[in-house]
Amino acid sequence: MNEPSYKELFENSLVLEGTNRNSSIHASGIVIGKTKLIDWVPMYKDSRTPIMATQYTMDIIEACGLVKMDILGLKTLTLIKHTERLIHKRKGFENFDANIVDENDEKTFDLFCDGKTAAIFQFESPGMQKVLKQAQPRRIEDIVALNALYRPGPMQFIDDFVAGKNDPTKIHYPDASLKDILEETYGVIVYQEQVMQVAQKIAGYSLGQADNLRRAMGKKKPEVMAAEKENFVKGAVQSGFDAKKAEEIFEILIPFAGYGFNKSHAAAYSVLAYRTAYLKTHFPLEFIAANLTNEMSSTDKLPEYIAEAKSMGLEVKVPNINSSDKVFDVVDGAIQFGLLGIKGLGEIAADELIQERQKNGPYKSFIDFLERVNLSAINKRALEVLIKTGCFDTLGERRSKLLLNLEQAVDYVSKKKEATEFGQVSLFEDSGEKEFLDFVYEETEDWPELEKLRLEKELIGFYISGHPLEMHKKIIDSLVSLRTNAIEHLSKERNYAILALVKEVRPILTKKQQWMGLGQLEDLHGTIKFTAFPKTWEQIKDLMEVDAILFFKGKYDDSYGGPTLLIDEVVLPERLESYVTKAVHIKLKDKTKDQTKLMAFRDFIYSHPGNCEVYFHLETMRGDYEIKAPQSTSISCDDDFITELKNQDLVESIWKE
Repeated sequence: MNEPSYKELFENSLVLEGTNRNSSIHASGIVIGKTKLIDWVPMYKDSRTPIMATQYTMDIIEACGLVKMDILGLKTLTLIKHTERLIHKRKGFENFDANIVDENDEKTFDLFCDGKTAAIFQFESPGMQKVLKQAQPRRIEDIVALNALYRPGPMQFIDDFVAGKNDPTKIHYPDASLKDILEETYGVIVYQEQVMQVAQKIAGYSLGQADNLRRAMGKKKPEVMAAEKENFVKGAVQSGFDAKKAEEIFEILIPFAGYGFNKSHAAAYSVLAYRTAYLKTHFPLEFIAANLTNEMSSTDKLPEYIAEAKSMGLEVKVPNINSSDKVFDVVDGAIQFGLLGIKGLGEIAADELIQERQKNGPYKSFIDFLERVNLSAINKRALEVLIKTGCFDTLGERRSKLLLNLEQAVDYVSKKKEATEFGQVSLFEDSGEKEFLDFVYEETEDWPELEKLRLEKELIGFYISGHPLEMHKKIIDSLVSLRTNAIEHLSKERNYAILALVKEVRPILTKKQQWMGLGQLEDLHGTIKFTAFPKTWEQIKDLMEVDAILFFKGKYDDSYGGPTLLIDEVVLPERLESYVTKAVHIKLKDKTKDQTKLMAFRDFIYSHPGNCEVYFHLETMRGDYEIKAPQSTSISCDDDFITELKNQDLVESIWKE
């Protein structure tokens, strides 16, 4: 300890000890006082903002005689307003108000029960969707309770809540007298208000005393808890309860007081959640379009909601010079991409083309567009991105052709405008001859589909008019056994195959100084995380480039951070073309009369959905039969599954077609 460096370290540490590391301002905390706040607490001004703030933390503020309120600005309120604005365009819905929707709508509760809550406020996480499927909520009170329970701490009581809801015999009350307080949450203490009500019921506390008890329990200070326990038991005995029973109830309350959520808060959030779910159920086009507008600047959420739209069977159209607004809109039964979602366009250019269109009608051609708009507001860069993203596709000319002729077309229109501006009158005006001949395009070949999609992703952030994976549809139909829109059907540690685009790759170094890979894959329906352990990573790392299309084999896992594919093998798609299979033929053994085995075999088939037709072959006394299974029984043709299928007790042989 005589090292000079240690001496210097401790000297500096003693100077820093007890000082504030940094200052911060609560995003929504507002402090209220009877007079100017400087009369009550020291103030300071953060150099990064114009806001004055108190130097005391929230724990000290109330003891100083002030009140702190959290005033949240929720994007969900803006989302609802965006959705209402679009709904009002529908005939007969001009006065629709999301504040007065039916709160007992069966279809809306169906959405919750099915876990289809992507884009639903507070309920969109995969974990919450799983809980909803288990709980099957059919009333707003259940939605409120699940919202309050799905948080660190109370989450451990979700199973008790679900068990009590689904089977009343599993409901357990700490005391029979508490049934009226805990009945709505199936015997589980969920809310802070319930803790207070129990204290009133058992120990005769006033509301003020019950609130103080709740706070004390939340802080878990031993000396305070000991005093509160004594008061609680004393009050309970005076109310006619046994002292030992009172102690048991007090101990039960302690964890819930710390975990419990404010019911009024949970109820307000859940009402908003229900309303967004109602909008998604009854006005899906408007709701998703509003979500896309809300997340227009988010490179993460926008593709996520585009994928959700497609999974719902909704069409999202590429930007269109004659039908796109600045934000996302609903046009002719489809979601129309908003112009401000295009990178490099800008609000001035969007305003210019929309205002001209509204004033003088739709644009008839690319040249008509150039002649009518102000080319100083819509510069060359803006014109390029409009062309590359397909905004002029409906006007009759290919994107490649427009881009090749852009400079000549702008020059042609500029000269025409200049001539008109200076009042030049043609010598041939009266004869009907044109002073300017029609613009003639130089011809060129169309871009390959992949190039169009690449430019769309570059300028919009994701694929919209198609997807690179669609060119491998045969492989997807016959060999893929994992689809991101059906993850709930997957079994942990089972082998699966997926054709996917590499969306993100992140090599990391393990503690043993070995490289492994993490990242994300994207199929036609959504995304899934991947993990490649060192041995596998060494074999596949050269193939794992962003936007590469590859065929992955591996095991499904959801133990850490959501659905993940643990990669075992990677294959180039072109090597799989010869393996494409349309149908699987299964010859059954003469044991098919055993109903138990038949049911087990049926469940096995249903648990491996795919795109291959199934034919069953039977030999009977009356002859041989080939039975084609219904389309709903299509199965995977993945090699691993076929191997498992061959090992089934009822299967004699298998061949592919």
